[in-house]
Amino acid sequence: QVRLVESGGGLVQAGGSLRLSCAASGLTFSTYVMAWFRQAPGKEREFVAGIRWSGSMSDYAESVKGRFTISRDNAKNLVYLQTDSLKPEDTAVYFCSARPYDGIIHTIKAYDYWGQGTQVTVSS
Repeated sequence: QVRLVESGGGLVQAGGSLRLSCAASGLTFSTYVMAWFRQAPGKEREFVAGIRWSGSMSDYAESVKGRFTISRDNAKNLVYLQTDSLKPEDTAVYFCSARPYDGIIHTIKAYDYWGQGTQVTVSS
């Protein structure tokens, strides 16, 4: 019943920007913490950014602080990840995820629902 669908990925040169989006259905969106994870080739999936129910509190991985911004629109069941100043090391499949608690957790096991992912490729 729960479905998360990511979009907005693509190919961009270093220093460029992309706006990723995640559309959620089948859940009471406003009561879920939403997060973005990513997985690069040959690496494990890692936490990128998370946002609490109200949208007033966010958390980011150190590697993306100051460059990425997570936001949500509870009325539209959407969560976004604005990625600026992209680097080649940001290349990965980006996944949208959700958990029904008001706390941002960095571990994969804490999230109950996942999207299929959207590819972000940053050229040097």
